Amino acid sequence: MPRVDVVVIGTSTGGPSALERLLAFLPDDFPVPILIVQHMPAGFTALLANRLAAKCKISVAEARADQTLRAGHAWLAAGGRHMIVNVTNGEAHARIFDGPPENSCRPSADVLFRSAADVFKEHVLAVVMTGMGQDGLRGCEKIREAGGQILAQDQASSVVWGMPGLVANAGLVNRVVGLDELGREILRRVMFLRPTQHIGPQEPTR
Repeated sequence: MPRVDVVVIGTSTGGPSALERLLAFLPDDFPVPILIVQHMPAGFTALLANRLAAKCKISVAEARADQTLRAGHAWLAAGGRHMIVNVTNGEAHARIFDGPPENSCRPSADVLFRSAADVFKEHVLAVVMTGMGQDGLRGCEKIREAGGQILAQDQASSVVWGMPGLVANAGLVNRVVGLDELGREILRRVMFLRPTQHIGPQEPTR
């Protein structure tokens, strides 16, 4: 199992409540950054980020400009805009930008997942949670091609098992997990080879 240097999450219908339950489980010393796409229009993601920040030990904020990725911080893509990972001067950043919708979505999990695979290679852990549609499927294909790991929320705990169900049925996931177990499974994988303080692109562990 490769070292995890970033967690990327995609979710839609039922996502706000599911994210609250998941993120509230994580400790304040969570050792890698988290990037989240929740399908929402502009204006609503800031409110969600504030609500999550009030309930969680980790830092949660809406990403509205370039953000240097930090361990123990989660960034929520601003509604109506895409979020990608890029590298500047050896540091990984989350960048927000306007672009055409993908899968009728903006932000799109596919956009985020592809960029994370490009930057972090096999050191990505993707989590596909409750949601309608197929956003995240193509991005998960890229993550698997790069050697990364993928978890999907199970049908019983999902409001809609569209997004996670398609990824699971495509044979892309390492494990399908109930919502109440998801935080523990993420921690298990992230702590398997705990990364150093530097969280930018690194040489693969041999």
